[in-house]
Amino acid sequence: MSASTSVRESAVVLLSGGMDSCVCAALAVRDFDASFLHVDYGQRTAAREARAFNAICDHYGVESGVQRRRIARIDFLSQIGGSALTDAAIAVPEDGIDPSLIPVTYVPFRNAHLLAMAVSWAEVIGATVVVIGAVAPDSSGYPDCRPAYYEAFNQLLRVGTRDGHLRVHTPLLHSSKAGIVRLGLELDAPFPLSWSCYINADVACGRCDSCRLRLRAFHDAGSRDPVAYAKETV
Repeated sequence: MSASTSVRESAVVLLSGGMDSCVCAALAVRDFDASFLHVDYGQRTAAREARAFNAICDHYGVESGVQRRRIARIDFLSQIGGSALTDAAIAVPEDGIDPSLIPVTYVPFRNAHLLAMAVSWAEVIGATVVVIGAVAPDSSGYPDCRPAYYEAFNQLLRVGTRDGHLRVHTPLLHSSKAGIVRLGLELDAPFPLSWSCYINADVACGRCDSCRLRLRAFHDAGSRDPVAYAKETV
C-alpha cells in the first residue's frame, strides 16, 4: 500500500428508510466503509420502512448478509406502547403539533435501543463509528434527538465499550430540514426510494407530522418531493 493510500473507517449506519437517514446513507457511502442496520420495533409502517431500507441498500450496492446489511427486530417497544407509532389505540396527529410539547409520536427512549444494537454490531465487526440521522432543528422535538443526548451517549461509549474508541456520528444534527434536502440533492441521494409517512404504506398521507416536515423541507429547498402524497400540506 502506498503512503498516500488511506484506509477508511468502518461504520454501522442506522437506516430507517426515511429522508434524513437516506441522506446519511449517501454521506456514509462517501465517507466510510459502511454497513447498514434497520430496526423493526413494531412501528405502524414497519414493513414499508423495511422496503425503503432494502431499496436504498440495493441502490448503493450494499450486499445482503451479516456483515453489510441487517434488519434487527424487537417487539418490546410495541408491547409497552405509549406512542402513536407503536400503539394502535393512540391516533397519529394529522393537524400539526404543538412545538412546545413532546408529541405522542415520540417512542420512549427509542434511540437508545437502536444505538445499543448498532454499537453491539459495530464491536463485533470492528467498526469504530455508528452513524444516525438525528436532527435537532426543524424536527418533532424528540428528547433523544437533542445534542446533549449524543454528547452523553458518546461519553457512555468511552467507558462502556471494549476499547472506548467507538463513537456516534450525527452529521445532520444541527441541520435544517431544507438544508438536509439540499445536501441530499447534491449527493444524489435516492429520495424516491425513501419513506417518511407515519400512517400509510402505499401513498404518503401528507397530513402526519413527518409528512408535513418533509414536504415543507422540499418546498423551502426550492425542490419537489419525488414521493407521491394523498394530500400535500406545506
